Amino acid sequence: QVQLVESGGGSVQAGDSLRLSCEVSGIYSTFGMGWFRQAPGKEREFVAAISWDSAKRYYGDSVKGRFEISRDNAENTAYLQMNSLKPEDTAFYYCALQRLFGRRRFASAYEYWGQGTQVTVSS
Repeated sequence: QVQLVESGGGSVQAGDSLRLSCEVSGIYSTFGMGWFRQAPGKEREFVAAISWDSAKRYYGDSVKGRFEISRDNAENTAYLQMNSLKPEDTAFYYCALQRLFGRRRFASAYEYWGQGTQVTVSS
């Protein structure tokens, strides 16, 4: 059974940094990882995605240059380093897994999801 568990969320001030982690268990093949976020009353938004070998990384326009996605396959963990946080980054953040890396910006392309972690940025 594939499981994803996020951690690292919290409440910070604008300009601060946070690092989210997503630990994966129960899968024994290559897979792509993604991060999405959802604010109250808004649709789920693509944040970042990374291929199995970390050679390909993609970012949503609103986080490009501030966020960085990475992974450690030995630890079965993906990370989202968030810098220069803004109040508009406030959302529930989810990590997701796709066995075939493609259509990475679409939530429907991911088969497994974590439970999410809250990030709140105050001005």
